[in-house]
Amino acid sequence: MRLPEALPSFHAPAGVLIAKEMRDLLAGRAFWVLLLLLSPLVGYGFDQAVQLYAEASRAAAQSPELARGLSPFDGIVVPTFGALYFTTTFLFPFVVIRAVAAEKQDGAHKLMQQLPYRTAVIVAAKVAVLGLAWLAMAAVCLSALLLWMLQGGHLSLSEVAAVMAGHALYAAVVAGIGLAAAAMTESMATAAILTLAATVGFWVLDFAASSDSGALGALSGLSLTAVLRQFERGIFSLGTAGATLAAACGLVCLAAVWWPAGRRVGARALASAGVLVLTAAAIAATSRASLYADAREDRRNSFSAGEAAALAQLRQRLTVTVNLRPEDPRYIDFNNGVLGKLIRTVPDIAVIKVAGGRSEFATQGDDNYGQIALAYAGRYARTRSTSANEILPLIYELTNLPRPQATPPTQFAGYPLVADSGVSRLWFYAILPAVVATAWLARGGLLRRGARSAIRP
Repeated sequence: MRLPEALPSFHAPAGVLIAKEMRDLLAGRAFWVLLLLLSPLVGYGFDQAVQLYAEASRAAAQSPELARGLSPFDGIVVPTFGALYFTTTFLFPFVVIRAVAAEKQDGAHKLMQQLPYRTAVIVAAKVAVLGLAWLAMAAVCLSALLLWMLQGGHLSLSEVAAVMAGHALYAAVVAGIGLAAAAMTESMATAAILTLAATVGFWVLDFAASSDSGALGALSGLSLTAVLRQFERGIFSLGTAGATLAAACGLVCLAAVWWPAGRRVGARALASAGVLVLTAAAIAATSRASLYADAREDRRNSFSAGEAAALAQLRQRLTVTVNLRPEDPRYIDFNNGVLGKLIRTVPDIAVIKVAGGRSEFATQGDDNYGQIALAYAGRYARTRSTSANEILPLIYELTNLPRPQATPPTQFAGYPLVADSGVSRLWFYAILPAVVATAWLARGGLLRRGARSAIRP
């Protein structure tokens, strides 16, 4: 029996598996429906972003100071990729689940176990093809950015790369959840419910933790949306990226444990426990990496070079106690403007969130809400200011560091542009859907011809 003509020719056995998975992906309807829905979603998000950016640019023409706040990263890139986030959360899982559940329902996975491939190789082939499917989804968003550049819009490669990395990590974990759910269940509907429950559960966790600084607030760091939000701010964290990849790999390994038919439940449970323990250890180890990179062109996520060099010299632990609730605007300003930068700069820092309780640095009976306490080498300082102009001098005084010479900050000029979104409407609402539909129909005919040639004597 020879391979269908629709399949590309591969010399390596693994290539045959990838070709088979690609054929299954293109033969199904889920992937094509996803692309057809993604096109207008991206088009609408991009259209709204361009219109709002144009309005802000017109206002900047009258007031040049407003132009400094016009960043294509915030105004165009992040809103455009918002459609990809929605699609990855609610539609991509169906493509992922079909890669396993369809074979389990028709018994094809039992036949695949007779092939001379290890389970790990078969699952890896599925992951590779799902990665290509996600890249096709991302290409729809990248086409919007290309339209933006063709109209004279500015883009920073590092900023786009940061957003792409965040969405890729998010999709990797979603794919891992879908594969594991499909492998552990017998029904495609059950796997879809479990996967959507997990992804929506991250939203619930974010919402509940936003006003809680206790145990629930500590769990907010496990949320996928919190991971993605960090990259959408232009912050690349090696620890976050490593921990997210470790979680995705652990979920894929869990799928590989449950994919083969005929294994005893006890053996699967024991292997699953081992995978979970190793995954937890890998997440704990990789999350400790404290390497950060600010991808923003305006460097808004970093201190000045002199201040960063001075703070990096601290050799003892700096403890910051924050007595503000997470939903307080002062806490949000402090976290974005000072605390986050300290975490990414100071080698050894501990953050204690009191959230309306009483601080250990206060006297008995004082109401300390709104207070920020600093401790270093047995010395303490307190303030109610959330400004870097107030916090940094206190840190230099506590640590006996000479304050770096003030340098005038580099002014970010901004990139105002009044662009027209008419071409993008034509592309996303007409041309691209037509291209996808034509490819769907043409691929269907090619697969049918390949199937007929496969059974021809």
